[in-house]
Amino acid sequence: MIKRKRLLLISTTLISIMGVSAMSVGALNSKAPNSLEEVSKSSHYSNGKFHNTSNKTVEFKWSNLANYAKEYYKHRAVETEPKTKIPVQAILTENILSASEDTIWRLGHSTLLLKISGQLILIDPVFSDRASPFSFIGPKRFHQPPISIEDLPPLDAVLISHNHYDHLDKQSIKQLAHKVTNFVVPLGNKNDLIAWGVSDERITELDWWESIRIDEVHVVSTPAQHFSGRGLSDRDKSLWSSYVIKSNDTRVFFSGDTGYFNGFKEIGEKYGPFDLTLVETGAYHPSWATIHMLPEQSMQAHIDLQGRRMMPIHNGTFNLAMHSWQDPFEQITQLSQIHKVNVLTPKMGQPINIQGNEDTTRWWTDL
Repeated sequence: MIKRKRLLLISTTLISIMGVSAMSVGALNSKAPNSLEEVSKSSHYSNGKFHNTSNKTVEFKWSNLANYAKEYYKHRAVETEPKTKIPVQAILTENILSASEDTIWRLGHSTLLLKISGQLILIDPVFSDRASPFSFIGPKRFHQPPISIEDLPPLDAVLISHNHYDHLDKQSIKQLAHKVTNFVVPLGNKNDLIAWGVSDERITELDWWESIRIDEVHVVSTPAQHFSGRGLSDRDKSLWSSYVIKSNDTRVFFSGDTGYFNGFKEIGEKYGPFDLTLVETGAYHPSWATIHMLPEQSMQAHIDLQGRRMMPIHNGTFNLAMHSWQDPFEQITQLSQIHKVNVLTPKMGQPINIQGNEDTTRWWTDL
């Protein structure tokens, strides 16, 4: 029974981090993209699915599950979760409304709130207790979000990078459905949002290099090296993206989930330099490097993007890999000293001025 529970836990973790369909459960079934005609026009779409520019990915095989289980057992002594509560700086509604322009708050994992040119933009909102298709098992939060969806002011936009459970959260979208003016998603993701209560006219699907203007803010969907899938039959049926978010004075890059690839240089050449890069740095393993960057690759991505300051994301909230929960922070901090890069590691909920020069602390060392 214990082994069975461990296997189920590993399976749900893999579903969250790698999008694999490790269990034949009806809850995992996902609808097809809402318009085959729309997605089939994409140059990245062929043979019924989307493809990376380099065609690199990691295919899940049932035979791999035992190997992953062995890896988890091997590293079970590693501190993959904090022993005490991590520090969270609570955010009040009035804090957001009164904040200066070009402020960003990290809410957890890859969930971020930006205030830029008068627009409030929420990225990859995951407010649920678990990054899982189930409410009773799967990776559980280390901390509560610094603000609830209920307390968020009306939002101008929500950006979704891809449909894995730790980035596209059904319950969060349902709560946000009537609070957000624009939902921006990669091609093929509209149908899920409509099913969860978001009206069609509020959703914009973007292919790579397509863009939308939200008042004075320009949002560009840019390539990432990853994959998609929430169920047994929708592998790569919807696109995955990174984003460029820019105003007249400020440029921010959000990586989503991705392996390292030449696309970072291309994005940097087209849209850089960036005031701030929000780069995936967490839930990595050498076996997954083509779809989840190792810390040294995350640093190189920031350099390729021509970023001024870097904020490592995709860490500090869920146990999605075999490394210790502090490892992403420690490794990227050490790399920042080698490469002389200004890395920001704010506490969850701590406001950061995108154009500023403030330092952040190594808060994780106190736990």
